[in-house]
Amino acid sequence: MSSRYREVYQSWKSDPEGFWAEAARDIDWFRPWDKVFDAEAGVYGRWFAGAECNTCHNAVDRHVAGGRAAQPALIYDSPITGRQKTFTYAELLAEVTALAAVLQDQGVGKGDRVIIYMPMVPEAVFAMLACARLGAIHSVVFGGFAAKELATRIDDATPKLIVSASCGVEPGRVIAYKPLLDGAIDMARHKPERCIVLQRDEQPCELIAGRDIDYAQSVAAAKASGREVACVPVKATDPLYILYTSGTTGQPKGVVRDNGGHMVMLKWSMENEFGVKPGEVFWAASDVGWVVGHSYIVYAPLFHGCTTILFEGKPIGTPDAGTFWRVISEHGAVALFTAPTAFRAIRKEDPNGSFIPRYDLTKFRTLFLAGERADPETIKWAEQRLDRPVIDHWWQTETGAPISHNPVGLGSLPVKYGSPGVSMPGYDVQVLDDAGHRVPAGTLGNVVIKLPLPPGCLPTLWHADERFHRAYLDEFPGYYKTADAGYLDDDGYLFVMARTDDIINVAGHRLSTGAMEEVLAEHPDVAECAVVGIQDALKGQVPCGFVVLSSAATRDTATIEREIVQLVRNRIGAVAALKLVVTIKRLPKTRSGKILRSTMQKIADREEWVMPATIDDPAILEEIRAALAARGLGV
Repeated sequence: MSSRYREVYQSWKSDPEGFWAEAARDIDWFRPWDKVFDAEAGVYGRWFAGAECNTCHNAVDRHVAGGRAAQPALIYDSPITGRQKTFTYAELLAEVTALAAVLQDQGVGKGDRVIIYMPMVPEAVFAMLACARLGAIHSVVFGGFAAKELATRIDDATPKLIVSASCGVEPGRVIAYKPLLDGAIDMARHKPERCIVLQRDEQPCELIAGRDIDYAQSVAAAKASGREVACVPVKATDPLYILYTSGTTGQPKGVVRDNGGHMVMLKWSMENEFGVKPGEVFWAASDVGWVVGHSYIVYAPLFHGCTTILFEGKPIGTPDAGTFWRVISEHGAVALFTAPTAFRAIRKEDPNGSFIPRYDLTKFRTLFLAGERADPETIKWAEQRLDRPVIDHWWQTETGAPISHNPVGLGSLPVKYGSPGVSMPGYDVQVLDDAGHRVPAGTLGNVVIKLPLPPGCLPTLWHADERFHRAYLDEFPGYYKTADAGYLDDDGYLFVMARTDDIINVAGHRLSTGAMEEVLAEHPDVAECAVVGIQDALKGQVPCGFVVLSSAATRDTATIEREIVQLVRNRIGAVAALKLVVTIKRLPKTRSGKILRSTMQKIADREEWVMPATIDDPAILEEIRAALAARGLGV
């Protein structure tokens, strides 16, 4: 089919308010808006000012009333514990209503904050929706986050209550959450009044009398009482949640998401961007602690009347590199959304894709990748093995939905490897030089978005309007600074090459680490790679390449490293100055799959560094340090 993208994008550009007003017709409103966009409200304006709505109603209640009561809403699949459970929309409503009653009995109401510190279990989803039902503001913090990190979020959000669990379960280990929770509350200046704790069979915990409430017992009592808890009307501009993202000062930034615009954007994106229809099964293999989990595990699929999958596992090792295909096959998923790093891991373990033909993937249509730059080699590998479209797209915690995409629902555009696609409606993406001037097509610069941001984007940071302005709006007046570097080509395709912090200056040449990583990934023996700039007395900075070899690689590593250096020289030229390639066992990553390049750079440069709060496995940094020390670096 031919793509309607250009026509739809132009219709937004010619009448932004009319475009979003039309999209908003797919949402139930308790009270219509006074203005589609109020340019005088908030920091840069607010969407659907004056309207009243409820996010839980749009995610659950209206589907039960509208004929989807018996349709599966949530499928829980945990290869780590061996458990699976499906909840229909009617069952989801019962669970959410009961938990909302428990929260209400503890004094939680409209505008109160609730921290959710949970593993990937259905109760985490119930907690998010129960807060939304009451008009309370949830803040999901990764289960297992260090006590100190949790304490900073408690002090910033000042929650009335925390919903948690006794433990989390990872491959080969159980992580006790309760000591971390108790330690965080001890450290925090703000003391939440109550904690609701889900006891997991893998490791139950002692509850503190007078503070801790047993999740299962309290919810069972609420169900037995037959309590009805109505959805509380809130303003479209009221906060739905706070999601903390790490800040450069060490103080986390609380990204605020509102209710109205969030629903409009996510509902619109499901069919138009992801090409998924109501009633179909959609799977985002992420974590509810990340924005992808908020947007595309919980909210967008439920707004759209889909069945969503909550997966407690890993792409490899639970039990093997075929687990993704098993989940898609068993549950009939039509689309998978995951991080490129997951596919690099699968490719490393199963370079020939031998697990794929073992499963029935007939319902599976599209693979979507986001969260970390998708290198062309990974996309090509997935395309060849799956024989299906592989769609890279780009967005941020701050935006809550894609900025740049190849919108399969509007009809796919030609794929350009290395590009996450074109600007989505609502986003006027431009590339500026450091002085704020637009640069010609194909020229590397600062990727920015012309204000106002569309519905669903952050209106501000939690209790920090000035910090919001300083972090995102001050440097390029009239624009939102993404802090990414890249370029637009003549066809309007965006190429995001690196965070602006990752552009390195080699003897006066501004070079993209992303461009070098593309070349490293082309080597047949390389499964994963990262390039960082390290200090050099003569050139200022020089690139250092870290590579993880494929399980099929059998040749001498020194030979492979020399070939990689020559490959970069051939592709980019001597100006790249890449002479150092270090083979390592694993790359250090956050739990969402982002490579911790800045920490690797600090270790190489002998700079002070702190253990990143979101790191998946801290032991990897010692492996990096040892590999660098063997080359006489970083010690």
